[in-house]
Amino acid sequence: MTVISQTVNPTGDHAGFATTHWSVVLAAGLSDSPGAADALERLCRVYWYPLYAYVRRRGYDAPEAEDLTQAFFERLLEKHYLRAVDPRKGKFRSFLLAALEHFLAKEWRRVNTLKRGGGRGFISLDEGTAEHRLGLEPAHEETPEKMFERRWALTLLDHALDRLGQECAASGKATVFESLKPLLGGERPDLPQTELAMRLGMTANALNVALSRLRRRYGELVREEIAQTVADPTDVDEELRCLLVAIRG
Repeated sequence: MTVISQTVNPTGDHAGFATTHWSVVLAAGLSDSPGAADALERLCRVYWYPLYAYVRRRGYDAPEAEDLTQAFFERLLEKHYLRAVDPRKGKFRSFLLAALEHFLAKEWRRVNTLKRGGGRGFISLDEGTAEHRLGLEPAHEETPEKMFERRWALTLLDHALDRLGQECAASGKATVFESLKPLLGGERPDLPQTELAMRLGMTANALNVALSRLRRRYGELVREEIAQTVADPTDVDEELRCLLVAIRG
């Protein structure tokens, strides 16, 4: 299980927060701002799977869930649902789930009248990959809301981990990252750390320093990912607590 500390920003420095994705979308409101549209699309591309999993757990079969999820994003990216956004409730995940529930309750009949694949493809949904991922979900009964929360949390952590891997690759530390990546998630290493250090050509102390830096940077990237999904920087720590609750089940 991935371990992320609940570190509160001690400086209270929110510089640059106004340019985070969801803040851009909310600030633009109903305007046709290209920046807001692009920010919203990037957010949607990251979080489509938690919504797809939610629809499937609601009882829809795979083809129907794919059509509904695709149609939902079509409406969302055309800004039909942005009119209902309450800036006081500016968490992206809360907005997404409420909008999807509204869509399923009010508009699914219209979606079912469309021929499969006949709509515009705003978000590229890989049904095969999604169904494989869904098959790996716990077999026990879980409410759609619980699954959505857990998949939101794990998707966000995965995205932060991908960014960390890209940063390490860019700095020539891809091998170190791949070797230490399991330790970032609290898993037991395949090798004793002394042997792992030898394989990487490092001392045990250097390995511990590298691991500490990776964990610290990983935590920073998780906070950055969360910051992109809330409208107010004061919500970041609360969302981090929600994330920890979700992944612990």
